[in-house]
Amino acid sequence: MAGPISQSSVTLSEPVKNSHFAFAAMTTLFFIWGFITALNDILIPHLKAAFDLNYTQAMLVQFCFFGAYFIISPFAGKLIEKIGYIRGIITGLVTIAIGCGLFYPAAEVEVYAVFLLGLFILASGVTILQVSANPYVAVLGPEKTATSRLSLAQAINSVGHTLGPMFGAALIFAAVGVASEDADIDAKAVQLPYLLLAGVMIATAIGFKFLKLPTIKADETEQDVKSTDSIWSHKALIFGTVAIFFYVGAEVSIGSFLVNYFSQPEIAGLNERQASQMVSYYWGAAMIGRFVGAALTRIIAPIYVLAFNSAIAIILLFTTMNTQGDLAMWSVISIGFFNSIMFPTIFTLAIRGLGPLTGRGSGLLCQAIVGGAILPLMQGYVADVTSVQFSFIVPVAAYVYIAWYALFGSKVKSANSAAPAPAAN
Repeated sequence: MAGPISQSSVTLSEPVKNSHFAFAAMTTLFFIWGFITALNDILIPHLKAAFDLNYTQAMLVQFCFFGAYFIISPFAGKLIEKIGYIRGIITGLVTIAIGCGLFYPAAEVEVYAVFLLGLFILASGVTILQVSANPYVAVLGPEKTATSRLSLAQAINSVGHTLGPMFGAALIFAAVGVASEDADIDAKAVQLPYLLLAGVMIATAIGFKFLKLPTIKADETEQDVKSTDSIWSHKALIFGTVAIFFYVGAEVSIGSFLVNYFSQPEIAGLNERQASQMVSYYWGAAMIGRFVGAALTRIIAPIYVLAFNSAIAIILLFTTMNTQGDLAMWSVISIGFFNSIMFPTIFTLAIRGLGPLTGRGSGLLCQAIVGGAILPLMQGYVADVTSVQFSFIVPVAAYVYIAWYALFGSKVKSANSAAPAPAAN
């Protein structure tokens, strides 16, 4: 595909040979935010039981977490322009630590709203990491392999997603007991896991402070030439922003309901701890798919892989909505595999050719991650008024749009361009 960042306008301050070490360092960040984000899938049923919430109320966890992307992303993009990508990463890690630390007093006072505040702060740090790390990884190598490189980084992100639910199931549900009805004990069970995470974030921030990583810089001449350009004139970016909204919303919404879905007698009849462990298979499938996708998108046009995966996800959702038992359970888990390449493919298709506007384009795309706040609320409402099983109709609509973007929306020419953007190849 055409690269997301024009290398005539954005370069590395160090020779390309150092980019391998930089890429390895960046993958730790992808792991971190994957691990933390997946913990929400365990936190939701835990807090739902502790505070006696309905599905819509429980989905406020995702609303506050992913709502931070919408509010913070524009500021994060401007922050990165001022302080640089590496300092932005350190800032993000420290912010995550503050959010994790707030879980301790939240559990002490047993107020759901304080948990939500902590999640918002935590997610603000993750947002800064995303705005910093995604374009950084995209530029660390040849333009034609940007999707493959970002897919590989996202595969490491999926390792974190896979291990996160295991960590939560072991430390949270094990601490309170599967059948515990004591809300006080339930609330305090999150204190140790999130204090541990805060400590890891501080240690990682210190590590990045002393690492010698190449910095990304834009060519000043190119910046001057495009100073009057606007991200709003790039239609593929705008349509891609909507695609990111729906993709993240669908992926998060599905993962958020798995514990409660697998607990239903007609589906799997698992207890919460067992169901929490099964969530790891959903994210593990995405991990495998991203390793496969990193290789596959080198030989097949990413737009066709994206369209195919969207179609299969739709089929699997209709399957789980109309079956029971193992077939219903494993069909929804399998969607994780086909989610795998969606984010990096949409992201790189959307920001290709932006040059000096890449930072702002990345910020807009990360802002669209607010889909993870909106779609779970929508699915929660549908689940409250109908059933959890039927509520999967919400992500179906999301994948329909993604398929359209892959085949049509990603090819729409920019307002200031005489010809369509080149198709991925």
